[in-house]
Amino acid sequence: MRLKTISALFAFVIAFAAAGVAQLTATAAKTPSRAESAPAKVKAESKPAAAAAPAPSDKELLEAVLKKMDTAAATFRTTEADFQWDQFTRVIGSTDTQTGKIYFRRNGKNIEMFADVQAVNGKPEGKEVLFNDSKLRLYEPKMDRVTVYDTGKNRADFESFLVLGFGGRGHDLPNTFEVKYAGTETVNGVKASKLELTPKTEKARKVFSNIELWIDDARGISVQQKFIEAESGDYRLAKYASIKINEKIPDEDFRLKTTGKTKVVNAPGL
Repeated sequence: MRLKTISALFAFVIAFAAAGVAQLTATAAKTPSRAESAPAKVKAESKPAAAAAPAPSDKELLEAVLKKMDTAAATFRTTEADFQWDQFTRVIGSTDTQTGKIYFRRNGKNIEMFADVQAVNGKPEGKEVLFNDSKLRLYEPKMDRVTVYDTGKNRADFESFLVLGFGGRGHDLPNTFEVKYAGTETVNGVKASKLELTPKTEKARKVFSNIELWIDDARGISVQQKFIEAESGDYRLAKYASIKINEKIPDEDFRLKTTGKTKVVNAPGL
């Protein structure tokens, strides 16, 4: 399995400045003298409307998103969510959908991930994916087999994809990607800021031409991700819902549910 295939499995708050409110202020009317036989007409004067505050620039909005992600990362311990992964294959125009639950947790300086795939295209089909100790393990219950991929020297590259929106600092993104603010959208009822990421290195661009992230404006975490493959134009759209942050996750939720007869196969390094 190639790095792009595995990375695609994993497959940030914007604060808008309030516009100034124009105010009209009338001057006091001139009081007519008693000697005047008829009241004088007084014309009210008004001050010009205050200029609206300028709309924040894309650079300022991006900075707000990255700061929100930094805040979320500083307190990150765990995240769990329901997921839907839609894998679009361009050449045949078809989409395969996987659903299940995903868990992330910080273990020391490292991020660990466990994905429990429960159904494929609406039909029950179990698979489990565990990433820890620099290794990615894929368990296929039907075959009762675990395939182990060692990220080795590519661990940093792999984790840069893994932590997108889940435990990674916003201001770490520009170290690896060209980052562009692309407006706001509502994703599953959640207001989110969209970021477009282009890998800086040629090696990474051979994996994904670009990545799109939708960051929850309220919590600074990812609610949707889109990984677009460089060569084929295929993409994986990952949607997350029922997200729980920093709640206790049992250790058993980070263990593959293998049997005593499970076969372990070591695959070529990533």
